[in-house]
This record gives sequence, C-alpha cells and structure tokens, in this order.
Amino acid sequence: MPTDATATSSSWDEWTTDQLDLDAYLNRIGHTGPRTADAATLAALHRAHVAAIPFENLDVILGRGISVALPDVQRKLVDARRGGYCYEHGLLFAAVATRLGFTAQRLLARVGDLERPRPRTHLVTVLTDPGGEAWLADPGFGSGLLTPLPLRADAEATQGAWTYRLRRLDDGRWQLQEAAAGEAWLPLYAFEIAVYHAVDVEMSNHFTSTWPGSPFVQRPVVVRKDEHAVRRLVGRQLTVLRPGRPDEVRDVEAAELGAVLHDLGVDLTPDEIGILGRPA
Repeated sequence: MPTDATATSSSWDEWTTDQLDLDAYLNRIGHTGPRTADAATLAALHRAHVAAIPFENLDVILGRGISVALPDVQRKLVDARRGGYCYEHGLLFAAVATRLGFTAQRLLARVGDLERPRPRTHLVTVLTDPGGEAWLADPGFGSGLLTPLPLRADAEATQGAWTYRLRRLDDGRWQLQEAAAGEAWLPLYAFEIAVYHAVDVEMSNHFTSTWPGSPFVQRPVVVRKDEHAVRRLVGRQLTVLRPGRPDEVRDVEAAELGAVLHDLGVDLTPDEIGILGRPA
C-alpha cells in the first residue's frame, strides 16, 4: 500500500460506503463474476463500469448542479442509469472497491502538463488489495484508462489502441501518460499520494461545476471509449477519434441530438434535450 500519507483510523466513514447498494451497482454494469479483492476482479469491474456508465456533465448545463454525496451519486448513475463526470465515477467506484475488500485512497489530480499547473480538478483512486499490491483506478476520465494500471514507475500497459505508463517525477508525484499509434507520450494528469477528505472533493467539485471558466460549465460534454475509439460530443460537435486514422468530426443538428445522446448512453426527456439543443 502507498504509505506517503495515510488517514487516521476512525469508526466514522466520511465516504459513507455503507450506503452503497452493491447489488444494484453490479447489475447496472452487468458484472456477474467474483466479488473478490484481486487484480482480475478489479480489472473486470473497471472495464464493465467504463462500458456501462458514460462520462457526461449534462446536469451542470441543465442547471441542476452536481452532488458528490454517495447516495445522490448512486441515485443518478445507478438507479437513474445516467452518466456523470470524474467525481461521481471515482467516488462510486471507490465505494464499490472498498466494499469488496480493497483499501481506497481518493486523490485529486492536476490535468495536463505541469509547465502551467492547473487546479486539482480531477479525482483518481489508488486501490490496494489485502496483499499490498496497488493500482491506479480511474473510470471517470472519459478518454483514459479502460482497466486499472499497476502503481509502478515506468510500467507500461496496452489497452486496446492505447498504451499507458506511470512516471515517478523528481518531486515524488506520479504522472499518467498515454501514447497511441506511434505518437509521443502525452501527459494526462499528475497526482501525489496524500490524505484528502470528502470536504476536499466537495470543494473541487463545486469549483469545477460552477466556475465560469470551467469547461464543464460552458457546454455539454459526453464521452464514450472502447478498445478502438473515443466518441466525444462537445457542445454540438461529435468527434470520433481512432488512433492512426483521421478524426471524424461533424456537427449535430438539434433534431438528432436526442438520438446521438441515446447512442452515447444518455436518455433524456424531450424538454431536457430541448434545453441542450438551444444555440449557445
């Protein structure tokens, strides 16, 4: 287990993992396999989560805001079969892993390179099994990991058309990097092993979902990824990215927005689609 910083033991569970309906979550992602705290189960859960639950910020654009309280996250992503963005995905997956016997460290990361640091606006999770093996789990980046990555410096893993590695920086931080189709390594985000609390996640979520300069406040974002492609709806522009091939980009007409959202795994009411379809 990473030991740079650990939380003090307490009977109080600030992450409210006891409120998770594990059976409902597993049904949502279609997982019928083992419920054990091992690498194979973790990989299967992570991959099924990414396949079943979209990355999306639509409640921000619809004026509802985002709650990071676990019961609210479960009602939305599991019961209502919606998607969410990083905080929602990460908190839900961390709670699931904890219930299965992993130790979860919820960490805030800086997206992009480190030359001009951005705020810590992304949630990742380091999960450690009972034997001490640790992985970076992150089903909520949208276009990132399909399965967890061992928390080991310079270990590379190919996932579909993409290859990932973790670098240990001189200052001790970890950086996740991605490469595809012979391209150079691209830094996705950096994080450090430290103690974060639920209130830290609440503050980061509030900033990300309300600050006028946040990309998630400005326009709708929906992302789906599989082993071959990333499909990304940003505003009314739909892009399909396949490594080694030209990007496919087209504008989505208001009349087809509901169908496009459905294809990306999000079903909304006609009124909600109408709000999203309004000119910017």
